[in-house]
Amino acid sequence: MSHTIEKARAHGSRVPMMPCELKRARRSPPPVEPLDFGFVPSAVYATHAYYEPGAMGILFHVVHAFLYVVQPNPFPKDLIVRVIQENKGRMKLEEWRKVGGVYYEAGFLVCGSLGLLFLVLVPIVGTCFCVCRCCDNCGGEMHQRQRKNADCQRGFFTASLIVTSIFIILGVLFAYAANHNISNQIKSTRRLVNTNMRDLKTFANNTPAQIDYLTAQYTTAKNKVLSDLDNIGPVLGGRIHSQLEREVMPSLDTALRMAGAKVENAIKAMRETKEALESIGSSLDTLQEGTVRLQLSLSNERASLSNTLSDPACTNGAVSHTCNTIRSTLGQLGSSADFSTLPDVSRQLMNVDALLKTDLSNIIQKGYSSFNDTPRLVKEQTKNIVAGVKVMLDRIGGEIVDFAKMFPVEASLANFTIFLNQGQQQIESYYAQIDQLDFYRWIGCVAALCMVVLIVCFNLLGLLCGSCGYDKQATPTNRGCLSNTGGNLLMAGVGFSFLFAWALMAVVSSLFVVGGNVEKLICEPLANRQLFQIIDTPYIMHPGMKNFLPNMLFQNPNIDLTVGGMYRECHENYGLYHALQLETMFNINSFLNRTVYNKDLANVFESIHVQLQDVSLLEQEGRDALISFANSGVGEIDFTAYLTEANKAVTLVDLLSFATDLEAQADQLPRGALENALKGHASSIRQINKDQVVPLQQAMNSLSQSVRLLQKTVSDLPVQVTNVLSAIDAAEYLITNNASHVIKQETNGYMQMLVGYFRQYTKWVKSSLSAEVAQCKPISNIVDSMEIVGCSFIVDSVNTFWFGLGGCLVLLIPSIILSVKLSKYYRRMDTEDVFDE
Repeated sequence: MSHTIEKARAHGSRVPMMPCELKRARRSPPPVEPLDFGFVPSAVYATHAYYEPGAMGILFHVVHAFLYVVQPNPFPKDLIVRVIQENKGRMKLEEWRKVGGVYYEAGFLVCGSLGLLFLVLVPIVGTCFCVCRCCDNCGGEMHQRQRKNADCQRGFFTASLIVTSIFIILGVLFAYAANHNISNQIKSTRRLVNTNMRDLKTFANNTPAQIDYLTAQYTTAKNKVLSDLDNIGPVLGGRIHSQLEREVMPSLDTALRMAGAKVENAIKAMRETKEALESIGSSLDTLQEGTVRLQLSLSNERASLSNTLSDPACTNGAVSHTCNTIRSTLGQLGSSADFSTLPDVSRQLMNVDALLKTDLSNIIQKGYSSFNDTPRLVKEQTKNIVAGVKVMLDRIGGEIVDFAKMFPVEASLANFTIFLNQGQQQIESYYAQIDQLDFYRWIGCVAALCMVVLIVCFNLLGLLCGSCGYDKQATPTNRGCLSNTGGNLLMAGVGFSFLFAWALMAVVSSLFVVGGNVEKLICEPLANRQLFQIIDTPYIMHPGMKNFLPNMLFQNPNIDLTVGGMYRECHENYGLYHALQLETMFNINSFLNRTVYNKDLANVFESIHVQLQDVSLLEQEGRDALISFANSGVGEIDFTAYLTEANKAVTLVDLLSFATDLEAQADQLPRGALENALKGHASSIRQINKDQVVPLQQAMNSLSQSVRLLQKTVSDLPVQVTNVLSAIDAAEYLITNNASHVIKQETNGYMQMLVGYFRQYTKWVKSSLSAEVAQCKPISNIVDSMEIVGCSFIVDSVNTFWFGLGGCLVLLIPSIILSVKLSKYYRRMDTEDVFDE
C-alpha cells in the first residue's frame, strides 16, 4: 500500500481520487429580511356620516310602509336609463305609457287623483251643504223627531266623534313632530357641513406630507442595500462558505480524525506508534542482552553440574543411576527464544520522530483558515462595486423626488384649500337666510296644523258643552243654553272643516306627489346604491362616451371607473389613487420598477463575480508529513516473527521445576559432599531463574503487548492516509473547479436579496398609495351627508308631515258627518213631535 501511495503522490502531487459529487438541486433563495418603513402619517377625519333618528324612526318606518303600499314596484332602473337615452327625457305621454312609466306611477296617480277629487269635491259639497241647510234641508230644519233609540244613537255618535278626534290629534302630533324635526336637523346640518369641510382640509393638508413620506422611505431601502454591500464579505462570502462547507466538512473531518481530536487523534496515534516502537526497541535490547547473559549462566551452571557429576562418588552402583539420570537432563539447561534474529525498529522510530517534529495540527488549521477566508476573498473581489452603486442609488433617489415634484400636488391642494374656505364662507353666509326661511316654513306648517287643531277644539268643546248641558227630561224645544252652545260649536267645526280641508288637501297632495317620488326615485335607490348603477350605465350620456365619470375627470371615457366603485373604495377609506384608478394615468408601479431597479443597476449587480481558485485546505508540507507517516516502514515490521519469539518460553525447561527435581534426586543420595553439591547447584539454578529468567519473561510480555498494539495501530494506516488525502483533494477540487455553480447560485441569491429590498419598497409604496395616502373617506362622507340631510332630515320629515296632516284631513270626513248628526241632539229645536197620551 505504501508503494501505491508513493506512486500516486510522487513529489507531493495532488491527484484527487473521486471528487465529491456536488448537489445540483436548485435551492430556493434565502428569505429577504423585511424592512420597516414605519407608518404613513394618517389623517383623522371628524365626520361620522351616520344618522339615528331615534323615536322619529318609528314614524319614518310607518311612512315608508305606506309608500311601499302605494308603490310596491322595484326601482325602475331600466326604465330611467331608457328615458334618459331616448331624447334625453323629452318623451311624450304615449311613449311614457308604452315604456311602463304609467304603470310604475300608478299608486301615486291613484292617490293623487283621490287628493284632487277631495280638493274639488269638498268646497262643492260644502257650498251645497250650506245652501241646502239654509233652505231647511239637509238637516237644516230645526225639528227633531223622537225615537226610542235616541239615547243610544247619541252615545254612539259621541264615542265615534271622540275616537275620530283622538286620531286627528295623533295625526297633528305626527305632523308637528316632523315639522319640528326639520328645524332641529337643519341646525345639525351645520355640524355636518363644518366637519365635512374640516375633513376636506385635513385631506388637502395631509396628502403632501404623506407623499413626501413615501419618497423619503426610499432611503430605508437604499441604506439597507448599502449596508449589505458594505458587508458583502460576511454576507455573500459567508453564504458561499456555508454552502461549500456542507461538501467540504466531511473531508475535513476525515483529515481531522487523522490529525488530531479531530487533530489530536492523529497526533496521539503518532505518539502511540512512537511509544510502541520505543517499547519494542527497549524490550528487544533487553531480551537480546538478557538472552546472551542467560545462555552464559546456564552454560556455566551446566558445566559446573557436569563436573560435580564426574565425582568418583557417582561411580558407586547405588548412586550411579541417579547421577546418570541427572547427567541426561543437563541438555535442558538452555534458552528457548532467540531474539538476535529479529529486525531492528530504529529506522521506523526515526521516521516517526521526524514526523512528530512537524506541527501537523498547525498545517491543518492553515488549510482551514484558507477555507474560512472566503468572506475576505469576496470582499476584496467586489470592493470596486460598492462605490459605483452608492452613486447610482443617490441618483435614483433624486429621480424619485423629481417625479413626485412633477405633479403640482401642493399647489393644487393649496388652491383646493382656498376654494374650500371660500365655499365654506359662502355657505355660512346663507345660514341666516336659511334660518329665516325655515322659520317661515315652521310658521306655515304650524298654521296649517292650527287649522286642524281649531276644528278639533270645536269638536271637543261641542262635545263637552253638549254632554254637560244635555238634559234627558228637557224636550228638544226646551233644551238649555249650554247644550245649545255645544251643538252650535259642533256645527262651527263642520263649517271650518269645509273652509280649510280643501286648501290643506292641496298642500298634502303636492307634498305627497313630490316627497313620495323623491323617496322612491332618489332616496331609496341612493340608500341601496342603485342610483349609482344608473349613472354608471355605459353610454348613458352619449353613444360615444362609455363611462361618464372618467370622461368628466380625465376626458377618457374608456377607463373602467364608475361612481359606485369610487364610492365603495372611498367608503372603505382607500386612497384616492386606488379609488380613481390613477394607475391608468400615472402608473407609479411602472415608474418605480423602471427607476428603482433599472438596467444600469442590474448590470452592476450582475457584474459581481467571485472566484475561489487559491483556496488550499492542506499545504504541501502537511501532505508530505501524512505520506511520510504512511511510508514510515512501521507496516513493514515482521509482527509475526516478533510474536512468535515473544510467545516462546525463556528456557527449554522450567528452571524452578528442574531445581526441584535436582533436589529430589539429591535427597536419594547418601549424605555427603555429593548431596550437598547437587543441592547447591539447585539453589544456583533458582537464583538464575529469579535474577535472569523472570526479568526476561517480563520483557517478553511487554514486547508482545507493544507489538500487538503497534500491529493494531498501523494495520489500516495506509488506507486511512490515502482516504484522507483523497478527500482533501476532492474538497479542493470541488472548491476550485466544481463550486462555480454554488458561487453563481449564492451570488444570484444575494442579488435577489438586494433587489428584494427595492421590491419591498415598490410594493409598500403601491399598497400605501392604495390604502393610506390621500384616503378619500371625506368624498364618501359628503355623499352620505347629502343623503342624510336630503333624505333623512328633510324628505323623511316632509313625508311624515304630509302623512300626519293627510290622515287628519281624511278623518275630517267622518268628523263632519258625526258632528252634523250629533248637533241635532244638543241644539234647541224650533218644533218637536207631540204624542197624545
